[in-house]
Amino acid sequence: MVEPETFTFLADLAKNNKKAWMDAHREERDDAMRNFTGIAMTLHDYADRFDPFVAEAGIKPKQSYTKFFQEPRDRVGRDLFRSGIDVFANAGHPAENVGYYLHVEPGNCHAGAGLFQPSKPALARLRTRLVDNPQGLTEILADPDFKATFPDGVVTRKALGAVPEGFSSSDPAAPYLKMVGLGCRKDFSDELLLDDDVMDQLIEVFRPASQLVRYFD
Repeated sequence: MVEPETFTFLADLAKNNKKAWMDAHREERDDAMRNFTGIAMTLHDYADRFDPFVAEAGIKPKQSYTKFFQEPRDRVGRDLFRSGIDVFANAGHPAENVGYYLHVEPGNCHAGAGLFQPSKPALARLRTRLVDNPQGLTEILADPDFKATFPDGVVTRKALGAVPEGFSSSDPAAPYLKMVGLGCRKDFSDELLLDDDVMDQLIEVFRPASQLVRYFD
């Protein structure tokens, strides 16, 4: 699944997060990009086992993983480049639609479903859905398979200090309205992702996560 050289490249990038270093290691970068494309193709090849909509959509190579360079408006921290990459399996667009992902980062690998860096229109749609049907999310979080796979429930990479303007702090969905993107995640070890047979375990993660994808469709 993930090649050892990809982990090595990401670990080295985390220590040398500068344009000059990246320019000097373009060959390793390109090899990692080919690996990410291959992973995305594998996720789509097996998509009929967890989401027929993704299987029918087919793969979009240019949208199959996050790029290394971080645009200023999307930048997390001060680093110019991402040293952790999300590989997607989506029926729509990864910046617009909730879908499945595998996060590849040395010592911090995980998989699940979500939309963690939504566009402004996509974020507005997420919030509207949460307000319109908070009970639907409650039912997903109470589902035994979902709870067993994702004990932390719905998580985010960025949260606001207060409910955004136009929404009420007393709304049942208030904790989730503060989330600037959201999803569910299950941790994987680096060693496990080196094994081609890990796909069976990823499918067991994506199946319960499909409830979250369908909720936000």
